[in-house]
Amino acid sequence: MTEALQKKVQSMLNEEKFTRQVLGAYSIDKFKELDITLDEIKTEGALAELKEMCDEHLSHTRNSIIAVYFSGMVTLAEQRIDDIAIVNLVTIFVDNHKWNIVQYLCEKTLEYGESKFALRTLADCYKNDNKDAELYKTWERLVRIDNEEADIAKLLAERAERDGDMDSAVDYFKKALNRYINKQLFANVRELWQKLLEYQGEDIDYFLNTQAKVARGISPDKAAILLGDMYTKCKGRGDIDLCINVLKMMLDYNDKDIIARRNITECFKEKYANHSRLDDWIKASNIEEGYRNVHEAIADFEKHIAFDKGNYVYHKEWGVGIITKAGGDDITINFAKKRGHEMSLKMAVGALKTLTKEHIWVLKATGKKEELREKVKNDIPWALKMLIKSFDNACDLKRVKAELSPSILTPGEWTAWSIKAKNILKTDPSFGVAQDDIDTYLVRERPVSADAKLYIQFKAERKFFKRVEIARHFVQEKDFDQSSQSFEEMLAYFTAFLKNPAEINAQVIGAHLFVKELMVRIKDLNYTLPQNFTELFESLPENVFPIYEELKDYRLKEEFIKSIKLFVSGWENYYIRLFPHILLPSILDVLIEAGAGAKITQMIQNCYYNYKDSSEAVVWFYINYRKNDLYKNANIPEEKELITLIYILENTYRAIEDHRDTSDNKRLGKQVYNVLFDSDKLLYQWLDKSDRETISRIWTLIFDIRDLAPEDKQNFRAKILEKYPDFKFRTGAVEKTSQSRGLMVTLAKLDEKQKQLDKLQNEDVPANSKEIAFALSLGDLRENAEYKAAKEKQELLNTTITKLKSEIERAQPFDPRSVNTERVSFGTKVTLHNSVSGASEVYMIFGPWESDPNNRIISYLSPLGMALMNKKQDETFEFVTGSQKVSFTVNSIEPASIQGSTD
Repeated sequence: MTEALQKKVQSMLNEEKFTRQVLGAYSIDKFKELDITLDEIKTEGALAELKEMCDEHLSHTRNSIIAVYFSGMVTLAEQRIDDIAIVNLVTIFVDNHKWNIVQYLCEKTLEYGESKFALRTLADCYKNDNKDAELYKTWERLVRIDNEEADIAKLLAERAERDGDMDSAVDYFKKALNRYINKQLFANVRELWQKLLEYQGEDIDYFLNTQAKVARGISPDKAAILLGDMYTKCKGRGDIDLCINVLKMMLDYNDKDIIARRNITECFKEKYANHSRLDDWIKASNIEEGYRNVHEAIADFEKHIAFDKGNYVYHKEWGVGIITKAGGDDITINFAKKRGHEMSLKMAVGALKTLTKEHIWVLKATGKKEELREKVKNDIPWALKMLIKSFDNACDLKRVKAELSPSILTPGEWTAWSIKAKNILKTDPSFGVAQDDIDTYLVRERPVSADAKLYIQFKAERKFFKRVEIARHFVQEKDFDQSSQSFEEMLAYFTAFLKNPAEINAQVIGAHLFVKELMVRIKDLNYTLPQNFTELFESLPENVFPIYEELKDYRLKEEFIKSIKLFVSGWENYYIRLFPHILLPSILDVLIEAGAGAKITQMIQNCYYNYKDSSEAVVWFYINYRKNDLYKNANIPEEKELITLIYILENTYRAIEDHRDTSDNKRLGKQVYNVLFDSDKLLYQWLDKSDRETISRIWTLIFDIRDLAPEDKQNFRAKILEKYPDFKFRTGAVEKTSQSRGLMVTLAKLDEKQKQLDKLQNEDVPANSKEIAFALSLGDLRENAEYKAAKEKQELLNTTITKLKSEIERAQPFDPRSVNTERVSFGTKVTLHNSVSGASEVYMIFGPWESDPNNRIISYLSPLGMALMNKKQDETFEFVTGSQKVSFTVNSIEPASIQGSTD
């Protein structure tokens, strides 16, 4: 601040005398003069100095109007949270009824952003001056930023109602109702509930969600009262199915509600008026009798009422059937292979599942397969609705697949069909998701808007970062309204993570970054972050990679990386520590631009010398960066590069065998394998310029990789012999590879096992799932023999599949070309002389899968097989069989041949 301005401000502060007379003399022009001085100081960039002067003055002259105004305006200009100075100043003039100055100060405050206090006070000014148009506009702004304001939202709704703007009226009524629920003001809630039932009674999802919120936030009995109002409205429209569902919810809240029992009985009578035995089942169920459990009574009625002539049923063994006769205590059913089957009604209720005419099982059983196939392929929305409704209007895609593939669609057709189906389920307003399960789909009787569909998905989703994705999609909708109740609830969900968090974790960081993203996208979103990124970051551990990894949203990951550079001191070191884990080339680009090339070179050296913790980084640098000068400056010897890659390859095989990060290790192992043996052929390039001693070391490392294919080892062996025909290999290296921790198998057996696994997963498991679903539909699992049998079969299937998968993952296909007849090994045929009997015995050595002792094929893992392994011709050994010790001599060793071993 220039000396002249400093003197001017100091003179203004010293001359001011706070008295009633001086306060009364204040005018808007006086504040405009102060604004001119403020602008001069702002131009000089001396706002901080001005605030310091004013705060010092206020420490001994606390009622200085000028000091309070200057200090408050600087606070607003710097976007600080603390606006107490302006609040105090406005309050002084409110108390003195200087409404013109109050209005000026509020409008000035709002130039820096929305403020609840300023808007509320400005509204009072307009109200005092009878400026209704300005008043309502100000209220609209207030309601948009104050999520607790309910009364004004109601006033805005009533005004829109008077003006005939029903869309706005409904929107404001919904806002007010939701806020009254939060305040637990049930009388206000019910008033608006009834109003909305009148204006938008067809929005069933809204009312069902709202009553559930009332049950949680106020009490279940209050929710039941609201449902009673809803029932009356539905009854007036003649929507009997909805009436029944509403009454069931009321009885969930209060099963002693006599009126609800009576009403549901009347609804059942109306719905099934043409049923031949309606009165019998109403009487037998005792729904209206207080002594009977109402839920059991309703279940009994709905089970029995479904058994009428012309209805379809399903039996576990006999399949779909149609009821041809229903009377007395017996029914007659025509099944495909059991026509005219008679059954007592009591037994039918326990053993059969009733089906609608549109059920997928009925369509499969009664229609032409090709016609159904064409309908399913060409009308996906119809197929989805039919399938979801077939299973009580709650179905996931696993169940859909089980019903369609392979019985109607081939696996290839299913893949293309399911992609289209997922898009339809996501975008078509006729479909929704269950409130408690995002993966379970349902069919809506009344389509909802796109934003309502997203809101329902948001509520059903339980995972934080999935909710981020849904909320982001929500705000990108063309009709997005930031003042909507749905968005308010979404925003409140994320901001709740930022209010005094007990610990700073990935969700807190994610919430901070996502709310910032919303603030950028929605310019007038009035929210102040309680902490900045720097403050949050300081609470994180030194290693921030776990936080980055837990941010399950790629945009938030990107923003996290950017924010570290923008707001964290020493960001280069964090980038260096993060890169080996996330491998983003952009990080290296930023580091190079910042002149941190030497740190990159050091990082490369560290990665090689700590390759166990940085395996992916080593492979990345070698494939993508080895021609870069920064990599060359690391001076990694060629042999060091090669040995490190070999060690990494071996480690990936071990990790896969131990089932650790299997997919990642398979991917990494494939990359290293390609470098060593396939595309780059680094191993062979290196071989051309290496001496015997070095080659011997590498040979040892290669053959210590137990799970490396014998073919690759043999090829490398052949290349070595091309260069050094008299090269001496480590004794027994080739032979011992057959005893790797993997499972040696022939190609034919591997193919057979893979087909067996495919049948188990794609035929037997889906069939078992149907058996379990049917058994569940029979109820009472304690006495359900079908359910127990199906679950036992499921356990056996799962055990078999797990074992088979493990064996296939360990399987090493045998290459007949690699057989070595110098010693007994996998794929050899050995002739033995039995010294006790004097006879010759012939055995073929293969694996457990090929083992067939009756045909003299034994496993290399069997006792005799292990005793034979690595024996040479003419070698004698002893073997104990039973209680007898036998001496054998190896007469000959030759390649064996069984089906699949010489493919």
